Amino acid sequence: MGDLELLLPGEADVLIPTLVEELIAVEMWKQKVFPVLCRLEDFKPQNTFPIYMVLHHEASIINLLETVFFHKEVCESAEDTVLDLVDYCHRKLTLLVARSGRGGPPEEEESQYSTPIQELQKQAELMEFEIALKALSVLRYITDCVDSLSLSTLNRMLTTHNLPCLLVELLEHSPWRRQEGGKLQQFEGGRWQTVAPSEQQKLSKLDGQVWIALYNLLLNPEARARYCLTSFAKGQLLKLRAFLTDILLDQLPNLADLQGFLAHLALTETQLPKKDLVLEQIPEIWERLERDNRGKWQAIAKHQLRHIFSPSEQDLRLQARRWAETYRLDVLEAVTPERPRCAFCSAEASKRCSRCQNEWYCCRECQVKHWEKHGKACVPAAQGDRAK
Repeated sequence: MGDLELLLPGEADVLIPTLVEELIAVEMWKQKVFPVLCRLEDFKPQNTFPIYMVLHHEASIINLLETVFFHKEVCESAEDTVLDLVDYCHRKLTLLVARSGRGGPPEEEESQYSTPIQELQKQAELMEFEIALKALSVLRYITDCVDSLSLSTLNRMLTTHNLPCLLVELLEHSPWRRQEGGKLQQFEGGRWQTVAPSEQQKLSKLDGQVWIALYNLLLNPEARARYCLTSFAKGQLLKLRAFLTDILLDQLPNLADLQGFLAHLALTETQLPKKDLVLEQIPEIWERLERDNRGKWQAIAKHQLRHIFSPSEQDLRLQARRWAETYRLDVLEAVTPERPRCAFCSAEASKRCSRCQNEWYCCRECQVKHWEKHGKACVPAAQGDRAK
């Protein structure tokens, strides 16, 4: 076991902000440096593995954050960087909606006519799609913590980005679903899979994440009080009524509350946009990185081409060994809270819900007492996992 396992639980307070900053740094590199790198005349790498690992690094971090943000205490430890993470998720989901009209990501299959760079760009596009889906899960977990979020974060989610309306667009377009050869396909487990006719009415895990995020943002009293229901927002939200069928409500019963909210909304007068003077925090990682490197992107690309992406055989072996150390599974244990806690009584837990594998319990009695609440999320989560 590595040294990371010796970290105290409180040190996750340092690791989470570090991971968020690293996530955004790689995102910016992909947008600002990678395209310049691919256009350089002398960019003819014999081995694209070092560049692929940089691209893969963002996917690794968002996977890790998806795992640890399931625990609400981790969201609290993110502190100010949760603002940056909300902005990151918003950027990814906006791109996901924008590309929904162009179909899903390319199939991951090699062509004998493709150059290594073209293959790398195709892999980057597929990876970007998967990262956006993970960002959706992270955002849903952040909405689970609405009660403990700062006012600045709530304002960012509800006013600056109007996340409820963005989530409605995601449900409308469902970019993780497509028709191919007359058959319905769904993106699960990193690839497109055909959905059997008997399974097509089942709520997918991704659809479930969107519905739960909407539920959290629209029905939490604190969030609801701060969300301005303009005529545009009202029109967008009322589109949800067409999706709230009896079949969906059977699978996610707590959406009946959302259905009631929409029925009331239909009879409610709209509000004018609020013009309150609010002193708030703003995310700073993206702006700082962009400000510090503005005008330097080409120089950075040329420097990295010479010193990082043209390694000798020996350097390549050393890098591979270092990456193998970096991506050990025991890194998860360093940022996950010390022990799982019972979802009902908060005691240390050793038993996990066998159906969805998400909630932990200290005993059978607590699981039974918690079922009335947990059952609403357990069934769709388990169905999504089985589909994989």
